[in-house]
This record gives sequence, C-alpha cells and structure tokens, in this order.
Amino acid sequence: MSQQPSVILATASYDHTIRFWEAKSGRCYRTIQYPDSQVNRLEITPDKRFLAAAGNPHIRLFDVNSNSPQPVMSYDSHTNNVMAVGFQCDGNWMYSGSEDGTVKIWDLRAPGCQREYESRAAVNTVVLHPNQTELISGDQNGNIRVWDLTANSCSCELVPEVDTAVRSLTVMWDGSLVVAANNHGTCYVWRLLRGTQTMTNFEPLHKLQAHKGYILKCLLSPEFCEPHRYLATASSDHTVKIWNVDGFTLEKTLVGHQRWVWDCVFSVDGAYLITGNSSQ
Repeated sequence: MSQQPSVILATASYDHTIRFWEAKSGRCYRTIQYPDSQVNRLEITPDKRFLAAAGNPHIRLFDVNSNSPQPVMSYDSHTNNVMAVGFQCDGNWMYSGSEDGTVKIWDLRAPGCQREYESRAAVNTVVLHPNQTELISGDQNGNIRVWDLTANSCSCELVPEVDTAVRSLTVMWDGSLVVAANNHGTCYVWRLLRGTQTMTNFEPLHKLQAHKGYILKCLLSPEFCEPHRYLATASSDHTVKIWNVDGFTLEKTLVGHQRWVWDCVFSVDGAYLITGNSSQ
C-alpha cells in the first residue's frame, strides 16, 4: 500500500460515493462505493482511524487507513435519514440524529444502540458540548433541546423561532458559546453558563441576520485560531460568510459557488476553510 498523504480530505455526496483526497494537490486517491443511499454527513473519529458515514437510514464506519471498500461496522436502528453524527472525545461512543425524530447514542465497543432520546420532529443537527455530558439537538420544528447524559433526560428546551427549522448548531471549543442557524438566514447566539447544578444555562447574546436564504451550516473556529474567533455560515444564497465573534462583524464574504453551499469545515489549524456545494 502506498504511503498516505499528510493532509487528507474526505468528501461524500448524493452520487453514492465517499472519496479521499490529498488536500494539498487535489488528487483523489481512494473512492468507496456507497450503494445503499446518499451520504448525508461524514465524521472522523478522534484518533483519525475511522470515518463514519451517515446515510438513509444507517451509519457505516470505514477504516481510513485501509483499502477495503467494506465498512468495519454498521449501525442500523434509525428508520429515516441520519442527518448528524459525531464522537465523544475519547472515541468510546458515537451520537447521531435522524429525520425519524430521534437522537441516539452508540457504544463503539458493543453492538446496538445504547440510548435513544425522542425529539418529536425530524432532527437536523446534533452537537456534543465540550464537557462531554450534554448533547444539543435542533429539529425541523425549530426546537433546540439539551440532553443531559448524566441525568438521561432533556434538561432544557429553546425555540428561537416557532416553526422555523434549525438547520445547524455549533459550540465553541471551550464551551463558552453556542450558535443556532435557521431557515430564515438567522443565527442565534447564546453564552453558555455553568449553573449550580450540572446543567448548562443559555444566556441570549446576539441575533445575527447572516443571509437572505437558508443557512445550511454554521461553524465556530477551532482552538488553534486563538486569539481570533470566527463564525462561518454557509447558505443557499451561494455564499459563505466569515464573522468575527467579537461583535459579530462581517470579516469577508466568500463567493464563487454557483449553487447552494451545504457544508464547510475549518482545517485543524484554523488556517483554511473547506466548502462544498451542490454542483459537480
């Protein structure tokens, strides 16, 4: 097997493939066929060994360092599109959110789903608080719910705009802020405060009218961007905008996409932003 590139980019699409790219050259060096469905979301494990692909209605786990086209594990108890997937910091368990209205937790060391939380509407986005004890979900009806994993229950519910779908959630790496983006092009920002109990309290901080179209992804910058802190928003208006979190002023607008921009991700060092849209 040839040596792997030092910087890897993984992409997936409605074309039923997952592709691995040498980021610096743009060369695709591995393609995995994914015949069962489109791929809605990708997430890599903290140790960078495995890649989770969220489809309809399953999640497949692939070995990053192998040439095998077969998944090493499949997680199958959702009944509709899986729209969110992520991992606990030690990689011991995975979380997911689906259009079947549930948030699930999977122990990677054991088969099957260990926990299930009912959101009562299609779940579009789920993030894990850096404290590793709270999941935050956003759904199609505009509800944001905090799931306390210690108490095994919903500890908080927020509805920034009634019947306006929450498309994306992002939490600052230090747990100080959470941002929710919706179908009206609006970002709601809360300061997260640790209460006297275990639960986190949400203090409204800012309302940002970021785009005229849907916001399909919002993302706060990683720790290595410090002392600068940025918010990236990707939209159906074909643009990506970078906002300075200090005052939420617009730093720059990235243009060039001809269609909806569905996703964006910062490089680990925060120096680059990678974006993906609907065009081929």
